[in-house]
Amino acid sequence: MSGHAAVFEVAGAFLPDSTVKLTVPGGRRGVRSTAGARLASSHTAAFRTGAGSILRAQQLLALLGYSPLNWTPTGAAIPATDLAAQQRAAYAPPPGQFSWRSTGWPASLTRLWQPGVDTTLTRGVVMAFEADHGLAVDGVIGPQVWGALLAAVANHQTNTSGYTYAVAYKGSPETLTLWHDGRVVLRTLANTGIAAAPTADGTFPVYERLRNQVMKGTEPDGRHYADPVQYVAYFDGGEAVHYLWRASYGWPQSLGCVELPLRQAATAWSYLGIGTLVTVSS
Repeated sequence: MSGHAAVFEVAGAFLPDSTVKLTVPGGRRGVRSTAGARLASSHTAAFRTGAGSILRAQQLLALLGYSPLNWTPTGAAIPATDLAAQQRAAYAPPPGQFSWRSTGWPASLTRLWQPGVDTTLTRGVVMAFEADHGLAVDGVIGPQVWGALLAAVANHQTNTSGYTYAVAYKGSPETLTLWHDGRVVLRTLANTGIAAAPTADGTFPVYERLRNQVMKGTEPDGRHYADPVQYVAYFDGGEAVHYLWRASYGWPQSLGCVELPLRQAATAWSYLGIGTLVTVSS
């Protein structure tokens, strides 16, 4: 207590982006001034903690095996079960080095990596972690993600599924290539969107997976369609990698989706988990 101000010191750190409430008790059992006066009623104040370090989240996701990169601390590692130290590191990450787990990744993936920056690669890795831990899949590193990350580190809950990356190429012929843990596991002919409904270039994380469904919509000429499809992995709005029967593959035929033959679609679907990045390239 100093003059008219009361100073409270916390023993540890709070999770980033969290709302913290501090209550000063009043009434008969509440605080009393040095002169003996009581606080008439309790008072509660709320504040929000600062944002956590994206760099630290990247470090933890690498340690847990969700990232295509390894992370090695420069000095002594923070004990996994030291919660207070782990919480402090969420704001002030320790020094260390990132390295790619494999040299087999294409440049279209490696150039997406930026330490300390919330790139599409980082958002996809966060989405994969969220899906595995029953969290809302939005790619946002909020308080629930921080809490789950620290719990996963403490309990050694590592990802054992590896890391997958996909490229849909709109050249001639059109193809889809899948890399898993740095090596190509599938390369197949594919169909992308026609000129009136092209597949957008860019890199997008898979956000929904369905074994099968009936896709409904409207053709560019106004006709309605209802197509039964299988092995569906949505990555950009209504665009998905999936199977749809065609007489041939390798040229633009879809309304924006990436269509594959049946056997290849089944293989692709087994790798295209939530958060997997799909790059569409001309």
